[in-house]
Order: sequence, then C-alpha cells, then structure tokens
Amino acid sequence: MFRKELKVLDCTIRDGGLINNYHFTDDFVKAVYRAGCDANVDIIELGKKLAVSEEYTRDKYGKWNFCDDDDLKMVIDSHESENRPLVAVMFDIGRVDVDNLKPRDQSPFDMARVACYVSDIDKGLDLVKRSKDLGYETTINIMACSAAIRTDLIEALNQVEETAELDYLYLVDSYGAFYSEQVTDYLNLYKKYAPSKELGFHAHNNQQLAFSNTQQAIIDGVNLLDATVNGIGRGAGNCNLELLLNFLKNPKFDVRPIYKVIQEQFVPLRKEIEWGFNDIYGIGGHFNQHPRAAMKVRGDEQLRDLCYDFLLESSRLDDGTIS
Repeated sequence: MFRKELKVLDCTIRDGGLINNYHFTDDFVKAVYRAGCDANVDIIELGKKLAVSEEYTRDKYGKWNFCDDDDLKMVIDSHESENRPLVAVMFDIGRVDVDNLKPRDQSPFDMARVACYVSDIDKGLDLVKRSKDLGYETTINIMACSAAIRTDLIEALNQVEETAELDYLYLVDSYGAFYSEQVTDYLNLYKKYAPSKELGFHAHNNQQLAFSNTQQAIIDGVNLLDATVNGIGRGAGNCNLELLLNFLKNPKFDVRPIYKVIQEQFVPLRKEIEWGFNDIYGIGGHFNQHPRAAMKVRGDEQLRDLCYDFLLESSRLDDGTIS
C-alpha cells in the first residue's frame, strides 16, 4: 500500500526497553538508530525521559529510561544522515521534570510523546501543552483504552479535541486485545469525538495481530504508524518494522538496513531476553489483560509453559467462562 502521507515511527528502544529495564548497550542503541536512519523512517523514539529519583535510578532502570541530553547526542552524533529522522522520547505522567526541560532548539530531541490513561487525561494534555510551548511536536498516547469505560473515553476525547497544541492522537492497543473490527470501531470513535486530530496507532502482538491491525489502521485513515525492529517490545512485542516497510511500498523506505541489524544485533539478543508471541501472551490478549500477569508467568521457570493453567486462571478472573 502506498500513501504519501503515511509516516513510520520506530519505537524499538522505548518499547523494547520494557523487557530489560532499558539496559541496552550504547553500541546496540547506536546500531538501531543507524538502521532507522538508513531505512529512512520518519521518527525514532530512543526511550523515556523520566526524572531520576530514589525510586527510579539509572543503575536499576537503565539510561534509556531517562534519555539525558548527552546520551541522546552520543547516539545521534554517531551516524550522519542526509535526512535525519525526528528523535522522540516518551513522557510518563508524574515522572517528568518539566521545569528542567529545554526548548526544542536547545535540545537533541524533537517530539514529546505523552503516555497516560483516560483517568489522567487532564495531566496528559497539560504536559502536551507545556511541551508544545517549548517547541516540540507532540502526541498523546491514551493507554489501555480497551479497558476504559466508553463514556469516560468519550469525555477524554472531547478534551483532546479542545487541545490545539496536540499534533497526533494515538489509539494504543496496550493489551494486544483488538481484532480488526475493534480497531475500526475505536478509530471511528476517535474521529467522531476528536475530528480535527491526526491519528496514530500503536499495536501489540499478543494475538499475532499487530501487523494486520496496523494494516487495518492504515485502511481506516491513520497516518502515523508505530513499529519495532524484529517486533521487539513488552511481552509479545509490537508490529514488526521490517514487515511494515515491505507492506507500505513507499520507495523512500529501504528495508535492507533493518534486516542487517536484525542479523547482527537482534539474533544474539534473543539468547538473552524473550519477546514475541507465545500461548501465555495469547491468552492474556484474549482476556484483555494487562501483560504484567503473562510476563510474570513467563518469568517463572516452573510456570512459563503451563498455558492451560493460565487459561483457567485468566478465565476465573474474567467472568468464570471460557469463550
């Protein structure tokens, strides 16, 4: 599919970092950044920008949870590119030192992606406004909308529509629970109550639908698409960047650097950490559960393959039935 308005955001480091507390080596992050530049993706998200605290330390949570300016510059300066992609970081509500944020023209990053739940939409949009005042491009990523009360989500979307400072409104399938018809349903809701906003889509692969759901989002008019190299990401991971670039048929994209970095960096990494579909994650997606439960099971050597037991427990927590 070719549509010139479509843009691709590579969130490999940010979403992949949720697996290993952002303890990627500098060489790994540089290699991912270089591959994204050479593949001509539009935006590369290099991590979160949390404030260091006694609870959130760099030693425990890794430098890419904090994205200090010097660390970002180290990566960006490691590779020259004629068409440098925008660099994004993600803000978590209540964990950002807003007062010490620099204006965009003094900063190594270009886009602030604000992640929040429906209940925190006021705080999220305030952070969007403050980021836009500093010159950054902005998104609001409403997490776990599949678990939100619909009337509350509609109220949040009404507030989003009133926020002029917002560049992109994201539909996020946090639990990998969506089927294609739900993608369409939610996007129609977003377009009805926030009609002036450009839309983005972020998929998870709990039911092996991240790629196909991203295709559905394209059909439904979304123009900013998230993906990760080799599908790396929390739990079952995300839409595979290499598959998406192949699908888009846009001659500006070059998928070869992505396969090169997979071969050189991601194949060895799979020996250290796990991501991608398995039946435990599939069950969690089916029951619209937060992935933390499935990740906990997969992290236990005695439980990690007991998919039938996990199915029964998930069913019991849901409503006592198996659909």
